[in-house]
Amino acid sequence: MEQRILGRTGQSVSVVGLGTWQLGADWGDVSEDDALAVLHAAVDSGVTFLDTADVYGDGRSERLIGRFLRERAEPLFVATKMGRRVAQELANYTLDNFRAWNDRSRTNLGVDTLDLVQLHCPPTAVYSSDQVFDALDTLVAEKRVAHYAVSVETAAEALAAIARPGVASVQIILNAFRRKPLERVLPAADAAGIGIIARVPLASGLLSGRYTADTVFPADDHRNYNRHGEAFDVGETFSGVDYSTGVEAAREFAALVPDGTTPAQAALRWVIQQAGVTTVIPGARNVEQARANSAAADVPALSDDVLAAVAELYDRHFRAQVHHRW
Repeated sequence: MEQRILGRTGQSVSVVGLGTWQLGADWGDVSEDDALAVLHAAVDSGVTFLDTADVYGDGRSERLIGRFLRERAEPLFVATKMGRRVAQELANYTLDNFRAWNDRSRTNLGVDTLDLVQLHCPPTAVYSSDQVFDALDTLVAEKRVAHYAVSVETAAEALAAIARPGVASVQIILNAFRRKPLERVLPAADAAGIGIIARVPLASGLLSGRYTADTVFPADDHRNYNRHGEAFDVGETFSGVDYSTGVEAAREFAALVPDGTTPAQAALRWVIQQAGVTTVIPGARNVEQARANSAAADVPALSDDVLAAVAELYDRHFRAQVHHRW
């Protein structure tokens, strides 16, 4: 699989990675055996980048990855996140808390040094706090982490993170239904030598084309309980777009997909070919999804005509609804 340098880490990572939120919680039940099978299938298919967080299943995702790492010999790059275990206030973003969270993640993953730790969509005030970023520099000096980064909700937060000299990468929602990062974030990251990790690339599955207006999601699936932002930022669920609109737009998107390619693969290919993107991190709940997502790396680039049609679809269905929000 194609490898790209992840910003200031200097490390090569696969252009398609694996997001592992679903292996921890909030996407319905995934057994340990199924979770490990997904991890093995992804890495067997060329994935070298795994993204997790300390709150995914209260550490379950990290622990499963730690177990998986002990079963594999090849070098893999694991990014985790921290910050969502406490009330979202600047006062809680302290060096002591960082150390405690890092110790827990290092234990969960079974490593001495975390490859990359990302602040997990922190309060906006964090981005202007020199004390926070000094603390992150201390973690690097103490060899608790090799590099640090930020996972953001908004383009403005991404630009603030990019301006910080120690930030290695930025993780942001980017897909055919959420295009705002194309305007300023990706060019700024590219100019600064910062990696871009694109999350929610399938708009929580909408772009797979598998859902209809009648689809029912389990009670413990965030696509059920957070559809209107009841539990956390609504932008994390269906990329913040209205579900019924998203289903219709996904139907139109599927009609644009070249023969021999699934809608999900085309959606991932759309992300991969955006200038400045380092890696895209779709989730997978089973082996088949993991393999199909990885295969998107080999899908030919979408044509200019398809790209123009996707842009028109966004302008017609989503620009007025979401472009100003994030």
